[in-house]
Amino acid sequence: MRSSRAVRTAELPGSGVTDATTRDAATNDTTTRARESAIISYHGTEPENALIPGHTTESGGVKVIAALFRGLVSYDPVDAHPRNAVAESIETADSRIFTIRLKRGWTFHDGTPVTASSFVNAWNYTAHGPNMMQAASFLSHIEGFDEVNSPGSTVRELSGLKIIDDRTFAVTLSAPFSEFPVTLGCSAFFPLPDAFFEDREAFEAHPIGNGAFSFVSREREKNILLKRYDEYAGDDMPSIGGVDFRIYADLADAYHDVVADELDYLDVTPFWALEGDRYLKDLPNRTHDRTYLGIQTISFPLYDPRYADPRLRQAISMAIDRVKLIDKIFQGHQVPADGLVPPAISGRAENQGGELCAYSPGRARELFEACGFAGHIELTSNIDSPNRPWMEEICASVTETLGVPCRFVAIPTLGEFRRRLNAREMTAVFRSGWVADYPSIENFLSSIYRTGAADNVGGYSNPAVDALLSAAESAPTRERGWDLYQQAERAILRDMPTIPIWFQSTLSAWSTRLRDVQPNPFRELDLYSVTVAESGGDPG
Repeated sequence: MRSSRAVRTAELPGSGVTDATTRDAATNDTTTRARESAIISYHGTEPENALIPGHTTESGGVKVIAALFRGLVSYDPVDAHPRNAVAESIETADSRIFTIRLKRGWTFHDGTPVTASSFVNAWNYTAHGPNMMQAASFLSHIEGFDEVNSPGSTVRELSGLKIIDDRTFAVTLSAPFSEFPVTLGCSAFFPLPDAFFEDREAFEAHPIGNGAFSFVSREREKNILLKRYDEYAGDDMPSIGGVDFRIYADLADAYHDVVADELDYLDVTPFWALEGDRYLKDLPNRTHDRTYLGIQTISFPLYDPRYADPRLRQAISMAIDRVKLIDKIFQGHQVPADGLVPPAISGRAENQGGELCAYSPGRARELFEACGFAGHIELTSNIDSPNRPWMEEICASVTETLGVPCRFVAIPTLGEFRRRLNAREMTAVFRSGWVADYPSIENFLSSIYRTGAADNVGGYSNPAVDALLSAAESAPTRERGWDLYQQAERAILRDMPTIPIWFQSTLSAWSTRLRDVQPNPFRELDLYSVTVAESGGDPG
């Protein structure tokens, strides 16, 4: 507990402690306790699935999971560099066999200890194919994954995991992978308590993590309430009492609520708040504009034969005037994407897409006419985030350039949007994008474009790309691996299963009572440093 106890003592001779001093101390203590018990409200979208780390890959669920759980490593809220969290040490001599030692004192919210088996059992469950965990492919580097992950597998344990003692386990990969320690802050690698395996249904109703916040309640399409876990063993205990993730169907409602001090934090403001710098008038000293580790894209459902010709996909990419779109919709607050990997990621190369990511109307029309596409083009997205305006602007650019009708089809919620994607029911070009799970070039390529990857929802597959990604992952040095990843990126862009639109920046906003606001590189509020001011404080 951070709060101190009120001073209740009579004056001692020569101590200088008067009744007034005692009253002031008690008042200050009451104020401190009030601040540290404060629940802040945080804009959210309805998670697609139950709050299970290995089954959560979309932003609405991931930021809740990140509050409920802590992994072996965490990422710095300013520059995303990895640092040990639950792990005391992660050691390897060859980037293939890793020995992981846990710190003492970590517990789950039900009071049970976090042990080596908490990680090993969770990873085995996530990897097991019949469990159909969406984040399973993040574990694909571990020896034995292919056998365990097959749909009808009766093998439930990864051969590459071995428990040494309560605080130590060994991980053997199928091949060297120098980026492996960086990945371990991803939610797919979080631990699970015994309670999950004893009764998954009960766990889904009341998730139990090991993070700084514990679960209180959830009302679907309304909110998810968490409170601070005072037995949290991390060295970054939050200064707030809890978080109320409020589910909004319309971002405009969230914006108006944060302006009116009815919502404490909003990850991203609507595009129209940028027009004429409206946000500066609405939210003086209450916004922050920063780039983060993300990219906005649109993707093709390649299981639909209408999109089989890469010339069609290239034509649509070159028909999009990215600069005009960003200036019109975002007042210049985004950066046109020249590839698939955003700035600030180690190993990134500039201008990987070349002409394919540039507005080239003549070449776009030439490719479009050559591919023989018939009919109109549809784009689709969920609209509980501010996607309609820029998607409609893409449609306008495509229609103007290619002379073919293009229309936007709205899907009400992110949950329904993701359900259709995962069920392969999508027939339109769909909004896509990526915010890093961990700060590595590998995460922007292997996780999305490898055949069968968890987030390869469009069904892209190219054996040559798979081979390059595998070679990059097993390269003897990170630098050699980066070169191979860059080759894979260029090959993917030639196939154009996904069209890069812009590299992400976000304008976040908050209420007058928040202080020490730090948006992290993953577009989330750093819940470990934010504080709540005394009533009536200056928001500046």
